[in-house]
Amino acid sequence: MLAAARFVTIMLTALSMGAAFAHLLELPAKIGFDGALWLTLLQRLYPAGFGTVGAFCEVAAVVMSVVVTVLLRRHTRAFRWMLAGALGMVATHAIFWIWVAPVNAALLPLTAERLPADWTRLRDQWEWAHASRAILQILALAAMVTSVLVEVDGSRRRRDPASL
Repeated sequence: MLAAARFVTIMLTALSMGAAFAHLLELPAKIGFDGALWLTLLQRLYPAGFGTVGAFCEVAAVVMSVVVTVLLRRHTRAFRWMLAGALGMVATHAIFWIWVAPVNAALLPLTAERLPADWTRLRDQWEWAHASRAILQILALAAMVTSVLVEVDGSRRRRDPASL
């Protein structure tokens, strides 16, 4: 059961990270868009797939990473790496609620004609928060995969003294 839970956690994290990485890759182009185009993308592109499928994957990845971390508490090396991954996922979720969600709430109901004067500050907050989330999710996924690899390597060493 632990192996299945770890697999599901890593897959959910990878799917969530894929969406976050897409935001990171879009940033250089989108940071130069005018307000009307940027708002159109915010309103039409992201609520659908990113806000439903992406949100499900992220929330499930956060929950599963915490569950797997608890299950691994007796596997010292793997636990430490999984804990780092879980903390990274929790942090990315916190960044969403602290910096991204308020921008969504402020701008999603508006039209291009009603954009506030400081819309670029809000855009920058949204874009850079997503960029930081992408980097944290990449690191979280790396930590989770490492949590598996340290156990595989440790198991191999216990069976084959020549590998030491």
